[in-house]
Amino acid sequence: MTYVLGISAYYHDSAAALIDDGYIIAAAQEERFTRIKQDSRFPSNAVEYVLAEAGIGLDQVDQIAFYDKPYLKFERLLETYHALIPKGLVSFWSAIPVWIREKLFLRQEITTSLKKIGTKIPQLYFPEHHLSHAASAFYPSPFDEAAILTIDGVGEWATTSLAYGKGNEITVLRELHFPHSVGLLYAAFTAYCGFRVNSGEYKLMGLAPYGQKNSERVKRWKELIYEHLIDLRSDGSLLMNQKYFDYATGLRMYNLKRWKQLFGIPPRKPETEISQEYMDMAIAVQEVTEDIVLRLVKTVIELTGCRNLVMAGGVALNCSANGFLLKQKIFDKLWIQPAAGDAGGSLGAALAIHHIVNGNKREIATNNIAKNITNNDQMQGAYLGPKFDSDDVTRMAKRHKAVYRTFNDREELCDVTSDLIADGNVVGWFQGRMEFGPRALGNRSILGDSRNPEMQKRLNLKIKYREGFRPFAPSVLETEIKNYFDIEVDSPYMLLVAPVVTELLNPLPERYGELPLYERLYFQRSQLPAITHVDYSARIQSVNESANPEYARLLRAFQKRHHCPVIVNTSFNVRGEPIVCTPDDAYRCFMRTEMDCLVIENILFRKNDQPHFNDKENWKKTFKLD
Repeated sequence: MTYVLGISAYYHDSAAALIDDGYIIAAAQEERFTRIKQDSRFPSNAVEYVLAEAGIGLDQVDQIAFYDKPYLKFERLLETYHALIPKGLVSFWSAIPVWIREKLFLRQEITTSLKKIGTKIPQLYFPEHHLSHAASAFYPSPFDEAAILTIDGVGEWATTSLAYGKGNEITVLRELHFPHSVGLLYAAFTAYCGFRVNSGEYKLMGLAPYGQKNSERVKRWKELIYEHLIDLRSDGSLLMNQKYFDYATGLRMYNLKRWKQLFGIPPRKPETEISQEYMDMAIAVQEVTEDIVLRLVKTVIELTGCRNLVMAGGVALNCSANGFLLKQKIFDKLWIQPAAGDAGGSLGAALAIHHIVNGNKREIATNNIAKNITNNDQMQGAYLGPKFDSDDVTRMAKRHKAVYRTFNDREELCDVTSDLIADGNVVGWFQGRMEFGPRALGNRSILGDSRNPEMQKRLNLKIKYREGFRPFAPSVLETEIKNYFDIEVDSPYMLLVAPVVTELLNPLPERYGELPLYERLYFQRSQLPAITHVDYSARIQSVNESANPEYARLLRAFQKRHHCPVIVNTSFNVRGEPIVCTPDDAYRCFMRTEMDCLVIENILFRKNDQPHFNDKENWKKTFKLD
């Protein structure tokens, strides 16, 4: 056995992953244990978890890989400040002390943190940031060879990388370097529209469909982006006009004065009402981003001669851009790393050491490889985090003096839960191993009825406590996906947006696009209103029986009893908090929100002020069962 521990930390979304002879044993983000959103500190809890999952100590780990080269990043910082003197003096004086005090000595910092976990420290490796992303995309994929595209804000110098993977080798072909970055372009618009950089980009993506797609303003703003902000080339490379951006040396993403002059509106203040101008700005930059990504994909396919495509980096989490790419039919097969952001870099770093440094061959999942997108990869459905058994749950329930019922028959539990969902209840669903990455995929999820026209409003405002315009994703049985969504492939990791099929759509009123945001939002656009976004699209998760048998069992019960294999799936957390990890986390979230029911493993909870239901007759009455 050869154990390699991968670590990402010190910037945002720290994580740890452990592999054994190339097999992924476990992976988890530190935020899930500390309950601090996007925790950037050394992932001590995540490291201890992955070691415990393998049943080993740190002394049994052969190598440790950190997902970044800190000296290269420091070099970029110094060269950028030097090139732009005298600009950026304030930023320089705020950034450099942190580097001199901490980040320049990351090897020592990592070693000190590891000594708190074990006495023997294995050899440390530092693969480059984009190599870690590329490795996370290629090595777990179901392809023997693939074109590799990684796009994010910035690593050390690289912001976009085009590479070729074959067997156990990765060859980087081209790179785009800082300060020119698709990810930072999108982040600048995220900030201007009033959302937080590094966590609000998905909000901007969700806002874009409210923009008036073919309006004169959107067309003009796209022209302004191309003419003033970026110089986009046919191969997808770009130059960003630094007169309009401050992220290289300043304390904000954009140059406030120039952006106000260019677009004619001020930056939106966070938490204020969203006017149509910002919706139009969102769709303008979304369409520009899709254009850039499309050109990059064409280029990497042309360079590699390979029509299998794998992707990673933060921009790979832009589900709308991924769905747009899919429609272009310019590749044969696609696989996207579900933990595409920096957390996934921990896994990629470990895999890079295993395959590139150690020269180990890959094992590839080959079943159903002919499908365009397949769950037959090495990610195990992304279910790589901690799990808890019924005894853990019972002990938690007794500590909290909770009201619950234990089910010995899982089929009965799924029947009851499906009826609860159909009756309009919101159900917390906690099963098996926690997901790795930003998406809840049916093990740490909040569920609702996709057919309920009030469900989106209720989930946003009374359960998640977040902006009302945010859409929700559907989970659908893999065998039923084409009956409900206009997509030719599976989407196991909730990374593709596709239209709801025409047969389920309702006609729109005249001048629909001109209605206020919330009038558009709450109009019943389809027979599945809770998951149909304002542009008739949905961010889909297809559920595979072998990848998640328990979640598939629930969906089958909902289909059998209520004639629909589609339910709403959103992450089990509230705004500003990470997804729940433990039964305690889940119960506290359940009790603090207006969630109706909670299922943890084979135990179902209701609120203390609801009728007690331990005896069967009272149980039937409470849940309206025959």
